[in-house]
Amino acid sequence: QVQLVESGGGLVQAGGSLRLSCAASGSIFSIDTMGWYRQAPGKQRELVAVITRGGSTNYADFVKGRFTISRDNAKNTVTLQMNSLKPEDTAIYYCNAVAVLIIRTTHWGQGTQVTVSS
Repeated sequence: QVQLVESGGGLVQAGGSLRLSCAASGSIFSIDTMGWYRQAPGKQRELVAVITRGGSTNYADFVKGRFTISRDNAKNTVTLQMNSLKPEDTAIYYCNAVAVLIIRTTHWGQGTQVTVSS
């Protein structure tokens, strides 16, 4: 099993920055991809950014150039630096990890609220 704990959410004005962090524990040796998803009220959960163990990244079009995902394999953490935040970025942000140990399993953190005021 993999446990994920997020931190760093909060309230910020439009144009501001926030940094989200996620720490993984448990069967961390099995983790391949880590990333961030978000869910706004009344909307489906959507991908924000993901990063592989090797450092390859993939971003949603709506965050390209504003958000940066990074990962520290030694510390088992993944970080999302969010700059130039917009009100439409308001959502609950969830840390995600995909582990491969015989079978592929997906794990989620409890979520952290990000609110961007206009």
